[in-house]
Amino acid sequence: MAGTTNVATGNAVAAADARQNPLVALAAEGQSIWLDYITRDLVRGGELKRLIEEDGLRGLTSNPTIFEKAIGAGDAYDAQIKGLVAQDKSALDIFETVAATDVREACDLFLPVYEQTEGRDGFVSLEVSPLLAHDADATIEEGRRLWQAVDRPNLLIKVPGTAAGVAAVRALLREGISVNVTLLFSLESHERVMWAYIEALEERAQAGEAIDRVASVASFFVSRVDTLIDKQLAERGGEAGDLQGKVAIANAKLAYARFQEIFGGERFGALAARGARPQRPLWASTGTKNSAYSDVVYVESLIGPDTVNTLPVATLDAFRDHGVARRTIDEGVDDARAVMERLRQMGIDIDAATRQLEQEGVALFAKSFEDLLAGVESKREALAGEQVHPDDPQDIQRASEESFPASDPPGYTPAAAPKQNGAQ
Repeated sequence: MAGTTNVATGNAVAAADARQNPLVALAAEGQSIWLDYITRDLVRGGELKRLIEEDGLRGLTSNPTIFEKAIGAGDAYDAQIKGLVAQDKSALDIFETVAATDVREACDLFLPVYEQTEGRDGFVSLEVSPLLAHDADATIEEGRRLWQAVDRPNLLIKVPGTAAGVAAVRALLREGISVNVTLLFSLESHERVMWAYIEALEERAQAGEAIDRVASVASFFVSRVDTLIDKQLAERGGEAGDLQGKVAIANAKLAYARFQEIFGGERFGALAARGARPQRPLWASTGTKNSAYSDVVYVESLIGPDTVNTLPVATLDAFRDHGVARRTIDEGVDDARAVMERLRQMGIDIDAATRQLEQEGVALFAKSFEDLLAGVESKREALAGEQVHPDDPQDIQRASEESFPASDPPGYTPAAAPKQNGAQ
């Protein structure tokens, strides 16, 4: 009965780790912690593997700014870029090749998580060009190409939740391509994305295609909402100040309440009976922007079942140090509704604010992508003789945060991954 002893010992160790490490303890509350950061050194140097094993990290997200800083500085990418330059590859080709390499190797590190959770977790996101945010057909084509280039079952193609983006999301999901829908700020946009996911699965089910490994998360942005709304509240003064730092969390709690209604309903229930998983809310932009607020407020306030929180490096470290892992997502939902009603009574239009944030987000991410390609071109010059110094990880993360408007592998041999196709 040695196996039983080992299992019991393993469970005891896991329980002890959860008591000592708040990040590990989040899993018991049904929340998965992902990292909003990637570099080649992180992937190949052993740090990502350590975070998976010691902190219970269950996924990773990336964006153009993170890649811009990672590729544009240091020498981790030089050998690969030199080879691509020799092949006369364009800046876009070079970026996509090195990004796909990083993401593929990160997927391999997370593959044990993916397999152990039977496809529920262990994902890595790679974003389509933000320049295509309003072009559904081009987004679909690029999503297919990146899916094939990375060729891992635990990849998520990251697509903005614009009107055109949602059309692309539905089409990609219909083909069996897993998707991270990003830049969601409003309850309306979030609901539109949830139904797109359900409709895509229904179409696959009706065609007799598998739906148990088609995954999706809905990236609902949090702290950026407070950054914009807090300024409007400050301009009004008086009692309006009581709502500062409360609107973003209230907005997210109401998004989760609607998530529970939709995915707890009969329509999704029919899909769940065939193995479908819910499209989990992923809390994004959860680094604290206002130093007057707790550095873990956007983590501690949104903990609960079937959720993901993708954290910048500093927030991950802060929560490990002093975070409290306790279910909070469905606490104070009536208070959240009251907050939004008070906001309306003060003449602040949350719908207009979230539309502004989406528009600014798309524009800023597009600008960041253009800067990324310019940075790849600059790397050519650096390789020709200019000395480059590696950036600190916090600098890369900070650049990622600041790119948004102020209103915001060794040690593991993966199992053979199945080829990606529409029937998966």
